[in-house]
Amino acid sequence: MRPDDAAVIRSLPLFADAREETFAELVRTAFLQRFPPGVTLINENDEADFLHVVVEGQVELFATSGERETTMSIVEPVGTFILAAVLNARIYLQSARTLQKSQVLMIPAEKVRDALGTDEAFTRAVVTELARGYRRAVKEVKGQKLRTGAERLANWLLQRAEAERADRITLPFEKRVLSSLLGMTPENLSRAFAVLKTHGVTSRGAVITLADRPTLAAFARPDPLIDGPE
Repeated sequence: MRPDDAAVIRSLPLFADAREETFAELVRTAFLQRFPPGVTLINENDEADFLHVVVEGQVELFATSGERETTMSIVEPVGTFILAAVLNARIYLQSARTLQKSQVLMIPAEKVRDALGTDEAFTRAVVTELARGYRRAVKEVKGQKLRTGAERLANWLLQRAEAERADRITLPFEKRVLSSLLGMTPENLSRAFAVLKTHGVTSRGAVITLADRPTLAAFARPDPLIDGPE
């Protein structure tokens, strides 16, 4: 692993306060690999053998039931998945595949579990990460149950525009992924964009323009208990 890559991973909250020897042992047995788009990295119902760290690119976590499939979340650099399954030595409840050309670090699950018993700072970071994940999941459920599709889309666009500090954003993935992420069909996503036209939103392919953010915010009604930081 290049020193620059190790420094980026070391800066993650999960590893930032771990002892030097703990971090060194975790990455010593890890694999840093590059994958093209569309590669399935893990499958739901498989045993959790690695903790994955997305160093570059973009990874979609998704789930299936019968012939149905839905996007659960998008992991971008530098983010991890799936910690809960690794800690409990249980099966994955989600699958993962690359959306872009990606570089992924894979840390053996047993090394992560071993570190819990020897490094108090790492253990605290793991507990904090799990707590953040729980709060994030609650917020996502609240958004799904308390908002219409158009409201979910409006709030997602506002958050993206705020993060990029721009009124014109380019979707980082296909609209079919966005619709699934927001709990909609592609047809419902198109209807949601049509609703948002009256609030200053225009869509040309992957480029979305927010011409009047205050008007859009008045419609979306952002809620810190849903949209705020974990």
